[in-house]
Amino acid sequence: MQYRPLGRTGLTVSEFCLGTMTYGSQTGLEDAHAQIERALDAGINFMDAAEMYPVNPVAKETVGRTEEIIGDWFAKTGKRDDWIVATKITGEGQNAVRDGAPITPESLTEALEASLKRLRTDVIDLYQLHWPNRGSYAFRKSWTFAPWEQDREATRQHMHDVLGWLGEQVERGTIRHFGLSNESCWGTSEWLRIARETGTPEVQTVQNEYSLLYRQADLDLAELFVNEGVGLLPYSPLAAGLLTGKYQGGAVPAGSRMSVNGTLGGRVSDRVFPAVDAYLDVAERFGLDPVHMALAWSARRPFVAASILGASTDAQLERALGAVGVTISDELAAELDAVHKAHPFPY
Repeated sequence: MQYRPLGRTGLTVSEFCLGTMTYGSQTGLEDAHAQIERALDAGINFMDAAEMYPVNPVAKETVGRTEEIIGDWFAKTGKRDDWIVATKITGEGQNAVRDGAPITPESLTEALEASLKRLRTDVIDLYQLHWPNRGSYAFRKSWTFAPWEQDREATRQHMHDVLGWLGEQVERGTIRHFGLSNESCWGTSEWLRIARETGTPEVQTVQNEYSLLYRQADLDLAELFVNEGVGLLPYSPLAAGLLTGKYQGGAVPAGSRMSVNGTLGGRVSDRVFPAVDAYLDVAERFGLDPVHMALAWSARRPFVAASILGASTDAQLERALGAVGVTISDELAAELDAVHKAHPFPY
C-alpha cells in the first residue's frame, strides 16, 4: 500500500479510500464491519461516508444508516483513531434529507451534529459538501448544466458564509479539514480565493467522479489540483462496475447495482459497452485483472490523493484489494490513453 498527502492537511492517507455507500442497503451490518476490518488489515486508513448514505436507493427511512454502522464499529472495536474519516452534508434538492433544503450555516450545524452522533466521534477529519447549491454538471447533468443562470454574488456570499462557519468548527475542534464534491474548476478556485481573502479554511480535496470511462478532471481540474495542492478523491473508479466487465453481453448479475438501478445512474449507453470491451482487451493483453488495472490507474494519477474503493460484498472487496501493488507502466498508460481517444466520454 502506498501513502500520500491528503491535500495540504498534513495528514497521510492510503492510496485507496474505503467507500461505504452501500452499508445499510446492499451490505448488511456484519458484512460492513468485516469490510472495515479487512480494509484496515490491508493498510487502508481512510474511509468516506455521507449523511444521506446508503444509496440504491436513497430513502428517508435509511438516511444516516451508513454512518451509524461505522459508528457501531468504532464503539465495538475502539479503533476510531486508526481511521481518517470523511463524511458529507447533502446538497440542495435531495428530498430524503431535510426535504431538499440547501446548504447553509444552519443546515450545516444540524447535519454535522447528527453525523458526529451517528459516527460516535468528536471530530470529522474531512467534512465535505456533497454537491453545490448552484448545481453541477455531475450525475450526467453535463447536457443540461446552465451556469449562465447563476447569481454570482449570491454564490460568493454563500461561500463566504459557509467558510465562516467552517472556521468556527475548526476552532471548536469538531472538523479538522474541508473538502468539496461534484464541484467545478471555477467553483473550487472561488472557494480557494475567498478562503485566502478571509483567512478561513481552504479546500483540501475534491471528490468527483473519475475513471477510465470518465476523465473530465483531466481537462480542467487537474491543472488546478497540481498548482494549488488540492487532492482529487475519485469516486466510481470502476464506473459503477462497468469496468469489471460483469455487465457485458447484456448480463445483469443478481444483487448487482444494475439489478437495482438499470441505467447505473445514467452511465449505460450504446457507446459504453464497446469502450469497456476495448479496456478489457488491454487488460487481457497485459495479463491484468481489469478491476486491478482500472483501480491502479485511478489511484496513480499525479493529482489523486486517494481513489475511493467501494464494494457491496466481501468478495468484491477482496478482489479490489488486489490492485495494491499493481504497476501502470508507461506502455500500459499509453494503451489506455489510446482507448480513451477512440472512445471518449461514452456517457
